[in-house]
Amino acid sequence: MSEWEGESPYRIEPLTKDHERKNFSCGVEELDRYLHKQISQDQKRRIAAPFVLVEGTSREVAGYYTLSSSAVDLSAWPPELAKKLPRYPTVPVVLLGRLAVDQKRRGQKLGEFLLIDALSKALENTDKVGAVAVIVDAINDEAVSFYRHYDFQQFPEQPNKLLLPMKTIAQMF
Repeated sequence: MSEWEGESPYRIEPLTKDHERKNFSCGVEELDRYLHKQISQDQKRRIAAPFVLVEGTSREVAGYYTLSSSAVDLSAWPPELAKKLPRYPTVPVVLLGRLAVDQKRRGQKLGEFLLIDALSKALENTDKVGAVAVIVDAINDEAVSFYRHYDFQQFPEQPNKLLLPMKTIAQMF
């Protein structure tokens, strides 16, 4: 799936307190503020598992994403996907809560690198914790376009909420 394996000076690792976050700016205030002020609290409380992109031996954050467990009301799903699932009121999913790349590093396909890593981790963990899809709540139209490019499908009533079935993710890898 990935052209990234073994070819990139970048690596993705769990966030630690020694990662340098203060100069990160993706251009979306909400995502910048989250990394600067909230991410560590969410990590400590186990609300989100944050992963950061760093280059070489640098501790400076070049990008990040978070993963969490979640559940979605089955009635909100696209009908063609909902009919393939058990008739539970809600179904388990992995929430890709945030994904951002520093503006200084735009155009290097680092968003794709982060997304592929997130999808891989989500799939890998379905052996331990069940999930039928990865979902995202896209922050803006640009983010919707980004996820649509990778075959995420929009929820009918919520165009900024998108999903990629775990079955599709498994086929990617």
